[in-house]
Amino acid sequence: MNQNLADELVMMMREDQHMLQQLFDAGELPAESYHPRMKALHEQNTARLKEIISVHGWPGIPHVGEEAAKAAWLVAQHSVSDLDFMAECAGLLEEAVAREEGAGWQLAFLQDRVRTLSGKPQVYGTQFDVDEKGWPTPFPIEDAATVNERRVRLGLNSLEERQEQMVEQERKRRSNIEQTR
Repeated sequence: MNQNLADELVMMMREDQHMLQQLFDAGELPAESYHPRMKALHEQNTARLKEIISVHGWPGIPHVGEEAAKAAWLVAQHSVSDLDFMAECAGLLEEAVAREEGAGWQLAFLQDRVRTLSGKPQVYGTQFDVDEKGWPTPFPIEDAATVNERRVRLGLNSLEERQEQMVEQERKRRSNIEQTR
């Protein structure tokens, strides 16, 4: 295992999550547009992940460990300024999952993000929008009748269970807002 690479990837993930929390706590997120500080960090991390992949290939679990492999996925998931690279990562992660060197749920989220950002229906139902009242609703799903079969194959709960989790999170968020008024 490449411990230095693993440590670097985990640090990238921690910085990402720390900034996200900071901006959220400051009331700057959620926002209508891509927050400039978040965008800059995502683009910096994307550039570094490109370098890592060019030298080492996809940083799968045997190479960097489970947490750092998750960190690589998170960086790819947040590479929204470079959709081509995000799609390339989805392909590399798909190969890693086939070799049992990556987590199936990560592949589902990344493939769905690429598809929704490309204007295509998602496959696994991992990407959500909000309806006119602000409640979570999945973006369009290709062959929605069999989505739960696909979700189970990659280790996800049912779409209905996931949507209920998202609705519950929104209820709590709204309740917290009401309590602070």
